[in-house]
Amino acid sequence: MTDAAHRLLWTVVALVLVALGTTAMWVSVGALPGDDPDATLLDAGLLDAWRTAAPWSTLAAAVTGVVAALAGQRLLAGELRRPRQALRGVLSHPGHRPGRTRLATDVLVGALERDLTTVESGVRRARVVLTGTPQRPDVWIRVDLAADAPADDVREHVDAAVRRFATTAGCVPAHLDVTARIEPGPP
Repeated sequence: MTDAAHRLLWTVVALVLVALGTTAMWVSVGALPGDDPDATLLDAGLLDAWRTAAPWSTLAAAVTGVVAALAGQRLLAGELRRPRQALRGVLSHPGHRPGRTRLATDVLVGALERDLTTVESGVRRARVVLTGTPQRPDVWIRVDLAADAPADDVREHVDAAVRRFATTAGCVPAHLDVTARIEPGPP
């Protein structure tokens, strides 16, 4: 289901909740226009139980209506609100089924940082910064290495991670700068 379809579904659910909550609230206080006070909404058994529980049944219906209306309003407000962070960058896919995807830079940065910090790589922490155009970004990487991490293995790991990043994101880094810091080992 696409985001638009998901939002539409939850907007409809929210509107239904608001309508049900508002209707229940108005019915509970007997304020609907054209409402006949002698007309029953419930069958005889439920009506007797309703009258036996009075005034608590009326209060329960009013509270339920208000809670349902507020829940619907909150859900509706959440679905109609704009995203907090503007999406930056466009990834294009040419070919038989071309398309474009807008993706936040933070998503790409997080994926590359997770890829760099696998357990067997020797990289303890990674910090990635992307700048420039989406198709040819400048990639700045800082890695903190374990004291016993072999430099050649780390270099191969970083090269492989950057290649996977370029393939997955569909962009080739215009500039790649990697800074490695080695954590002090035991004395």
